[in-house]
Amino acid sequence: MAGMGKQQVVAALMLALVVLAAAPGGAHAACQASQLAVCASAILSGAKPSGECCGNLRAQQGCFCQYAKDPTYGLYIRSPHARDTLQSCGLAVPHC
Repeated sequence: MAGMGKQQVVAALMLALVVLAAAPGGAHAACQASQLAVCASAILSGAKPSGECCGNLRAQQGCFCQYAKDPTYGLYIRSPHARDTLQSCGLAVPHC
């Protein structure tokens, strides 16, 4: 369990980096990767996503390809657990 806490901290830091990288300007303004922090346990361990996680995923759905292409964050977005999380929330897996 202690390792899982570290993974969540690392994921949250990566989310923050993505937000900072995408912050000001146009189409990226709506993409707030920090909103996906509530999904960290689902994406990292395969836990069942919360309702808040699913809601945030729906709100950020248009940003998934942007996040997947980010070299810092893409591994999490393209992971099998991320795919399972999307499907559990009733969302289509994007094809970028």
